[in-house]
Amino acid sequence: MAFFLGVDTGGTYTDAVILRDETEVIASAKALTTRHDLSFGISEAIRNVIDKSSIKPKDISLVSLSTTLATNALVEDQGGRVALIFVGFRDGDLAKHSINDALRGDPVLQVKGGHNHAGDETCRINLEEIKEWVLKRDGVSAFAVASQFATRNAAHELQIMELIRNLTDKPVTASHQLSSKLNGPRRALTAVLNARLIGIIDELIGRCGATLSNLKIDAPLMVVRGDGALISASEARNKPIETILSGPAASIVGAKWMTKLNLGFVSDIGGTTTDVALLKDGRPTLDAAGARVGNFRTMVEAVAMRTTGLGGDSQVHFLSEGLKGGVHLGPKRLVPISLLAHQEPHIHDILDEQLRTATPGEYDGKFIRLISSPDDHGLQSRDLKVLSRIERTAKSLRSVIQTRIEIKSIERLVSRGLIQVAGVTPSDASHVLKKMTTWDAAAAEKAILLFGRRRKGSGDLLGETAEGLSKMIINQLQRQTASFLLESAFHEEEKFDYPAEELANNIIMVQGLSTHKNIVKIDTGLNLPVVGLGASASSYYPAVGDLLKCDMILPQHSDVANAIGAVVGRITRRVQGSITAPSEGQFRAHFPDGPKDFLNEEQALDCLESFLVEKAIDQARDSGAADIVTKVSRNIKKAKAEAREMFVEAILTVEASGRPRISQ
Repeated sequence: MAFFLGVDTGGTYTDAVILRDETEVIASAKALTTRHDLSFGISEAIRNVIDKSSIKPKDISLVSLSTTLATNALVEDQGGRVALIFVGFRDGDLAKHSINDALRGDPVLQVKGGHNHAGDETCRINLEEIKEWVLKRDGVSAFAVASQFATRNAAHELQIMELIRNLTDKPVTASHQLSSKLNGPRRALTAVLNARLIGIIDELIGRCGATLSNLKIDAPLMVVRGDGALISASEARNKPIETILSGPAASIVGAKWMTKLNLGFVSDIGGTTTDVALLKDGRPTLDAAGARVGNFRTMVEAVAMRTTGLGGDSQVHFLSEGLKGGVHLGPKRLVPISLLAHQEPHIHDILDEQLRTATPGEYDGKFIRLISSPDDHGLQSRDLKVLSRIERTAKSLRSVIQTRIEIKSIERLVSRGLIQVAGVTPSDASHVLKKMTTWDAAAAEKAILLFGRRRKGSGDLLGETAEGLSKMIINQLQRQTASFLLESAFHEEEKFDYPAEELANNIIMVQGLSTHKNIVKIDTGLNLPVVGLGASASSYYPAVGDLLKCDMILPQHSDVANAIGAVVGRITRRVQGSITAPSEGQFRAHFPDGPKDFLNEEQALDCLESFLVEKAIDQARDSGAADIVTKVSRNIKKAKAEAREMFVEAILTVEASGRPRISQ
């Protein structure tokens, strides 16, 4: 008999679950995610689940971790300050491929160098120029390196990596380590995002490891990758970008395990995001174009998941346009007022004072607090001045902001993970409506009353009562969820040539959801079942099912699906290599240390395949896999020319997989 511990650290809750022999959930527990020190929330959740299970810590054979932290960090523009060395690319590539957006003003050095599609060097790199630039990069948390056609020849990236490691103690990410596919600018973007995430994921894994040690749990620690497979903790530290969509991927694996569903949608609502994926033939499909999170399309292999900034802790925005006004949710996350008051009861006094003021203030009902030291974040002087007014004890936002321009400083400090802003969220509305009873409902009611004092275009108040405004917020959450599910469904349809967002919000589609009957009868809806997951799914999703006229499945343990998926997954390592034909009769296999030429096609294929099989098995074994099996696929492209068949290119993919080794 073996016991497996799954842990999921999300934006709001940390979940823990214990399975017996991968067949039965024997206990589950939750704790608040403590962003200022993740170990507290992890420790509390693990202690709670062990107490509920009545097993001893030494009985646990495997620990696996899934997390939404990397996904949330990209959605919320958080992460460390990075520096990019961009080798051999064209002027304009930084802007054209969203790399500047990912850098957010962080330093970049564009230099000559790189290789061509055949793996031949096009220009030597000037290491002295790079050395001089690197030594001046104070305040950088990590470096990213991207060279043109590095997947065909990684020599320049390897040289620069070695140089940086000799000059600094900062982590370095090279683009060829993250993807073997072509598209250098997108690999560069992926490398930048990976470098930005290193500190966040390193802290998470470090805290988790320390907690396990303190609790006397001696078992291998795994982390869920974005495709639902497992990797070792050390791999996740080096390649944190692979953990984007980790939590959602684990939830899909968990949903399949709980429901045995073969065809349908999985919708997982968390505090920050809602993630939707299609289960087909009982398996989630991989996104061939690479995982997309927020505004960024990466080259990370992950489940074909659509993510939107909509969750229980989404910011509620006032819509002043038109006579009726209204609210909109997301994409940024706030600390719910009900949670803040639960942790810091003194904010009741501030809320009461704001309610007594006859004239509503722009920042009423919003609070701010410090959660991390500003060391080594490369902040601007204006940001440091604002930061100096913020304390670890929550203060009203109004008491911190002196000029409107400082709102930009607040946004930058939030994006660096240094501070938190609290305000009205759907979680607060749920407390007012008694759908949730976990935190401080009285504080939520006061904050929502303050929010409702805004004036619509008609001159009337947005909300006369906290209950009425709370219903408006929850209804909007359900409408946005339904709309996003429809968008996701239209993305899977093949018969429409219009953008999915336009189709989901088309007047015919919207009217059909309410079964329009006049001269024309319109009846629309979702034709597949939806598995609703997340701690708040049981509160919000039944109405979403009614809106879409579909079966809404809310399985037992749906609130800890991520943690379940973490421990029932497999270790899978997928490696890829290519063979090109620089000239007729010449077959060039591309290896990490440079290309190798062959005069025979089959010899080139066999040599590359042997290398890839060995590499995949080694990676799977290093990740902790046992009983490894491999699968090889060859995609050979040929073209006809003058009645002859000409070799163009071959892509070889090797997959090695196995269940994690467990402690005895």
